[in-house]
This record gives sequence, C-alpha cells and structure tokens, in this order.
Amino acid sequence: MTDAPRDRTDQSLIALRRILRKTELYARELAQAAGLTPAQLRVLQIIAARGQSALPKELAGQMGVSQATVTALVDKLVARDMVSRRRSETDRRQTHVMLSDAGRDAVRDAPDALQQRYVRAFERLADWEQMQILAALERVAAMLDADALDVAPVLDSDDIRAVK
Repeated sequence: MTDAPRDRTDQSLIALRRILRKTELYARELAQAAGLTPAQLRVLQIIAARGQSALPKELAGQMGVSQATVTALVDKLVARDMVSRRRSETDRRQTHVMLSDAGRDAVRDAPDALQQRYVRAFERLADWEQMQILAALERVAAMLDADALDVAPVLDSDDIRAVK
C-alpha cells in the first residue's frame, strides 16, 4: 500500500486550513483597519452600490440571510453611526437603511474584501472550471455535514449575527 491516499488527505486538509486561516486573517485585518466584520462591510457595500439606500428585505435577499440577521447587522451599524434608518415617504410601512458619511468612508477605506478577490478570480475561470470548483466545494461541505447550514456569501468564519 502506498502513502499516496494519505498524502492527498493531508494535502486536502492543508488546503482547507489555508482557506480557513485566510478568512480569519482577513477578518482580523478588517476589524483592525475599519472596526467592521466582513458581514457588516458587505451590508455597507450593498447599500453603497444601490445608491446609498436599501430596504432590509433587499439586503437580506442579496446576502442570502434572514431579515432578522439583517436587522442585527444594521443595529450594529446604526450604533456606530455608519447607517441610519429612515421611514419611506411613499410607504410608511417601509424603512430605508441609509449610508452615512462614516459608512461611505468605511466602504472607501476598507481593505479589499476577500470575497471580492475570490469573485474576480472565479469569474475569470472557464465555465467548466467554475462547475468543477463548485461541485468540489459542495462535496466538501457535505462531507463536513455543513451543506445545510444557513450562511451568506461572505467569507467569514464567524456567525454573522454574533455581537462584535
């Protein structure tokens, strides 16, 4: 029997650990540079891209999380004066999340988001390569019993609802 299967197992674990470690290091760098979590930065980026305002339902839909999760994230950003809430003038049932000057500055000054680097590189791949990577990642998630977890498309190892 050869050591090849064991070597591949170790190599796969090393690759997983590198990914996990990079997300941890990025989260630490972002917290140090901007005082934000990756999920909080993503909320600010989405609002900025939508013209400085977004509905919580829109944020939840784009991030792939519940409105309760968005509410928790927005609460933290409101407390830091990065965003504010404003009732819609046309429909009082709706509340807009508005980007503040501090929020705009945070988006502008934050380190390049890790998931944005990934998205740029992934989208440059050929279609077959994207499918191959997606299938492999989904298989790894299933192997770790993580395929049913409710997570947002944000590279962060923490629960995005956790208080920070």
